[in-house]
Amino acid sequence: MREEVLTGVVVTSMETYDIRFPTSLELDGSDAMNPDPDYSAAYVVLRTNGEHEGHGFAFTIGRGNDVQAIAIRALEPYVIGRAADDLAAIYQDMINDSQLRWLGPEKGVMHMAISAVVNALWDLAAKRAGKPLWLLLSEMTPDELVDLVDFRYLTDAVTRDEALAILRRAEPGRSERIARLLEQGYPAYTTSPGWLGYSDEKLALLCREAIDDGFTQIKLKVGADLDDDVRRMRIARAVCGPEFKIAIDANQRWDVGSAIEWVTALAPYDPWWVEEPTSPDDVLGHAAIARAVAPIKVVTGEHVQNRVMFKQLLQAEAVSYVQLDAARVAGVNENIAILLLAAKFGVPVCPHAGGVGLCELVQHLSMFDYVAVSGSMEDRVIEYVDHLHEHFVTPVVIRNGSYQAPVAPGFGATMHPESITAYSYPDGPIWRSA
Repeated sequence: MREEVLTGVVVTSMETYDIRFPTSLELDGSDAMNPDPDYSAAYVVLRTNGEHEGHGFAFTIGRGNDVQAIAIRALEPYVIGRAADDLAAIYQDMINDSQLRWLGPEKGVMHMAISAVVNALWDLAAKRAGKPLWLLLSEMTPDELVDLVDFRYLTDAVTRDEALAILRRAEPGRSERIARLLEQGYPAYTTSPGWLGYSDEKLALLCREAIDDGFTQIKLKVGADLDDDVRRMRIARAVCGPEFKIAIDANQRWDVGSAIEWVTALAPYDPWWVEEPTSPDDVLGHAAIARAVAPIKVVTGEHVQNRVMFKQLLQAEAVSYVQLDAARVAGVNENIAILLLAAKFGVPVCPHAGGVGLCELVQHLSMFDYVAVSGSMEDRVIEYVDHLHEHFVTPVVIRNGSYQAPVAPGFGATMHPESITAYSYPDGPIWRSA
């Protein structure tokens, strides 16, 4: 890190909140595995002896959000009293604690808690530097960036020296790519038309709106009923036309055999990719599905629990796109490792962003990837869901189907105090009146 910017500030306290939004009332976010989600954030605020504070969260869909918040609070000893710029060391201390590792290792509730804290530290770092996170990362040297990564378990796929070579190869042209982002933004696709709970009329209307808004790809949830999925794909294809990209997302609904059968039945409607066709832990299952349904692409990532699983998916040629998530693995540091793995294997990154606040976060990771890692936007898009952005101080801006590059300092995780108060569970006024 740049020491002249980040010195002398210590984390003095941590606050956590159980924040839930009743999205199940309108079936926003509904899919074959999650029919009634209440988009939620186990939210953390890191306060310091300076003027800035760091905000982060773990995304859940309702029940269990209180458990996630408790897990975040368990990490207090790792951050209170620590120098706020000691990002690599705090990350390593949390993921390497022998007793915490027994709860994973590096997966599940504790790993997501680490993500919330690590991301809050990066939010703090970017605010103190006066830069959006994507720019702060993009201006770091290759050596500074690899120092943030834990290469344990990865060296059979990418070594530190190989990672340095990837980053150094992308150094020329950084300033031009930054300028392009600020001028044109980063391509997006939208999932907003595709929730399973929507009527056929609403599906058709939202497809037309997506086209009018400049999107070149949408995504439909599938997997509950094949006849319904065939009908919905027929409607979407009729509205969008033959060349428009329509992805499908099964949210882990199928076994390997049924995934192949279901996707084959939908193949006449030319799905662009099938997302999460089976268990996110089933690397060989994804590889088998990918071989069987080609040229339809297979993608996954939002529930892939750590960098090791991403490594195996890439080694097995099980995915055509990497769908990293900003809050599933252990935050920015581990996502840098995943971006480097994807670059080593030449697989584009198209992040997951369905859920409260995930759009705000993940745009920074894709923009950093473009500037400093892959150097490319080719065949890359970021998911966009048009829900709950109004609760954030610096919400995403979508223009002509593209994310506009954030310019406000930070990681975009800061929620309005009024929203935190209103939607805190179970005592916030929204839930008291429910």
